[in-house]
Amino acid sequence: MHTLTTERLTLRPWTDDDVDFALDLYSRWDVVQFLGTEPRAMTDREEAVERVARFRGADDSLHGVWLATRRTSGERLGTLLLKQIPASGPVLPLEPSGETEIGWHMHPDSWGHGYATEAAGQVLEHAFAGGLERVVAVTNPRNTASQRVALRIGMEHLGQSDRFYNATCELFLAERPAD
Repeated sequence: MHTLTTERLTLRPWTDDDVDFALDLYSRWDVVQFLGTEPRAMTDREEAVERVARFRGADDSLHGVWLATRRTSGERLGTLLLKQIPASGPVLPLEPSGETEIGWHMHPDSWGHGYATEAAGQVLEHAFAGGLERVVAVTNPRNTASQRVALRIGMEHLGQSDRFYNATCELFLAERPAD
């Protein structure tokens, strides 16, 4: 997986040394309350080990799950992802939709500094540089903070949709800029 950088951030692959941060991040209700159709806070370190292993396995040179850190200090800030998004459907596990999703899960200590917008903008640039023509983002309808990030990185709000995850979400779209 490519390490990505911005003026203030490094987006790098997750490592085993990041497990405790994953547990801290995903055990917080204020972080996970909008994730999935039945949100649940992580409760033990073994879950964090499994999550980090899944994140590490999501890499295919274009898609991946990055750990966002401060360039100057290495402080861990949150998760950025670029992955295949599953289509809604009657059979589990859900089938791929053919669309690529961008997403972000930031630690509360990093909220309000523009890190999610900066990191997501870089991941979106990476997606288009890698050949993707379009990228979607979906948010829980109540997650207005993530909706603002999607708009700040230039995504268009398409309204509510039930096309993904068997859930009603706010749908955002970014299309590759013309050369």
